[in-house]
Amino acid sequence: MKNILKFSFVFLLILGACKQEKKEVKTEKSIKITENYASFGDKISEEKAMTSEEMLAKFSSLKTGDTINVKFASSIKEVCSKKGCWMKLPLNKDTETMVRFKDYGFFMPLDADGKEVIVAGKAFVKETSVKELQHYAEDAGKSKEEIAKITEPKTEFAFEANGVLLKTK
Repeated sequence: MKNILKFSFVFLLILGACKQEKKEVKTEKSIKITENYASFGDKISEEKAMTSEEMLAKFSSLKTGDTINVKFASSIKEVCSKKGCWMKLPLNKDTETMVRFKDYGFFMPLDADGKEVIVAGKAFVKETSVKELQHYAEDAGKSKEEIAKITEPKTEFAFEANGVLLKTK
C-alpha cells in the first residue's frame, strides 16, 4: 500500500512538472468592418479628418521632437511587405509620412497599397538613422544595391497611429 502511495505521489509530481505552462499571447485587436471602412486598432470615426495637404501644413510647423494629436486622410503609397507593420502615406506629390502602429497592436493588410485610409494618432518630426532606413528598404523588398545607396540619416515626418480606417468601397 505504501508503495502505491509513493508511486502515486511521484507520478503526480512528475505530471505536475511536465504540465505545459499556458502563455498569454498578445492578439491583434479585431478588425471591424462598417459599411464603408475596415477598422484597425482603436475605434475612430471619419468625421473631422484633415486632408493630406492640411496635414503637411501641420507637419511643416513642427520642429524635431514636437508632437501633435491629429486625424487625417490619405491613400497608401506603400505597406511593409513582410507583416504590414508600417505604411507610407503621401502628403503631396513630393512628401510622405511614415506611419507605424501604436505598440505594434495591429497591422495593415499586405495588399493595401493604393487604398484610402484615415489615421488617428500622434504626428511628429524625427531624424531616422541610416540603419533604420536600410531596414525599411529591406522590408519593402528593395535590392541590395538600392539599400547600399542609403548612406545618410533623414529628417522625416512620422506618425504613430492608434486607429486606422481602411476604405472598403
